[in-house]
Amino acid sequence: MLGLIISLIVIGLVAGALARLIVPGRQNISIGMTILLGIVGSFVGGFLGYLIFNHDSNDGFFQPAGIIGSIIGAIIVLLIWTRTGSRRTSRR
Repeated sequence: MLGLIISLIVIGLVAGALARLIVPGRQNISIGMTILLGIVGSFVGGFLGYLIFNHDSNDGFFQPAGIIGSIIGAIIVLLIWTRTGSRRTSRR
């Protein structure tokens, strides 16, 4: 169980950091949010991999993806985050 948590954190950090390097522009997020971005991206990549390839159907829809799927998922999540984050500004 501890190994799973540590691997999620490490893969999350790597995938989140690579996604932040690939997506243009400045993202004002901390290291913790980068790790969370990578972890969420891993599950998004697993979900998309299941939908596209119908692989590992025994594990269900939400499953951790490989590092490539994690990076792709993290890029998608980061793009959504930056696009919706710019609309949060208050209008006065």
